Amino acid sequence: MLPFFDQDQLSLRSRIRDWTEKNLFGRTDQRQDVEVEARELVRQLGSAGFLTYTVPRAFGGTREKVQARDLCIVREELARGSALADTMFAIQALGSYPITLFGTEEQKKLYLPSIAKGTAIAAFALTEPDAGSDIAALQTRALPRGKEYSLTGTKSFISNAGIADSYVVFASTSPEKKNKGISAFVVDASAPGLVVKERTQVISPHPIGVIAFENCVVPENSLLGNAGDGLQIALGTLDVLRCTVGAAALGFAQRALEEAVDHSRKRRQFDRPLTEFQGIQFKLAEMATELEAARLLVYQAAWAHDSSAADAKLKSSMAKLFATEAAQRIVDQALQIHGGMGVVVGSVVERLYRDVRALRIYEGTSEVQKIVIARELIKPRGVKGER
Repeated sequence: MLPFFDQDQLSLRSRIRDWTEKNLFGRTDQRQDVEVEARELVRQLGSAGFLTYTVPRAFGGTREKVQARDLCIVREELARGSALADTMFAIQALGSYPITLFGTEEQKKLYLPSIAKGTAIAAFALTEPDAGSDIAALQTRALPRGKEYSLTGTKSFISNAGIADSYVVFASTSPEKKNKGISAFVVDASAPGLVVKERTQVISPHPIGVIAFENCVVPENSLLGNAGDGLQIALGTLDVLRCTVGAAALGFAQRALEEAVDHSRKRRQFDRPLTEFQGIQFKLAEMATELEAARLLVYQAAWAHDSSAADAKLKSSMAKLFATEAAQRIVDQALQIHGGMGVVVGSVVERLYRDVRALRIYEGTSEVQKIVIARELIKPRGVKGER
């Protein structure tokens, strides 16, 4: 893995690993207090300096530009300790990166420093009840009204719904243009007409829900970039963050492997530890090999993004597809090795089993990644983005 990292990144991995083991190991998810815990985790991540990797140096960040490798390192190590901590870090990046990409100087100064400090919580509002992978199908509208826009519509499965201080919202300003008519806005949570409709309960607890815009009026300077830039902003953000989903999968899988090895050493059956059974040895060997292959794909993809490689999109989709599917298999095998103890609520592998499942869905399902990979492979020669 060393060729993909500079010395600062090796130091970052050491620091975030130490912090995670000290602050997150032993935590349990609390459905009743998840919003309180989420806010506290953002504050802690900000105080520890890890959120500075989500924004550029000019606005409170650590590096001149946001690096995919940094985000992957932090997500991998946080996921090893807590799915909620990983989610809160990831959404700070997801909700701020569109501002980093297309925000004006004023927008960046207003939002990014507080996100980097953990004193403000970000959110990314794209998904709708009838628009998931098909971004062009979104129905939220932003109608110009003098020097303002009036937003109407509903967004679902929005992480940080109800606790975010700002939302990057995607809405159509020119419905007749379809995907070329989508625009992006930064909307403060306090904006009149922004209503949290539902807190959605999911199997891996974190703040997520439904928000509605009921004639929510925002000033025209809330627009990110130009009208019609929304699809480019959304895809540009997701292209960078996609490989970090694979990194979170690495964290879950790594913890599952560690738990499986530890349990196999301690658990005795027929007067000998499980580690002496060839069937268990084969499982552990396969888990470790898949994990290492996934790790190589993830950090190759992150390096490709940071190097502006032409095939970064292809590698990112490959990394997310393989790492999330492999992590599901690794966690499942870890639970199998634990036997009955693996399904006891509150055990580490039971939690991991719930935590890992969503990764194959959000930011592009496994099926969507296969479509992206295939399209990149069959592009005519000379088309930008070709391998």
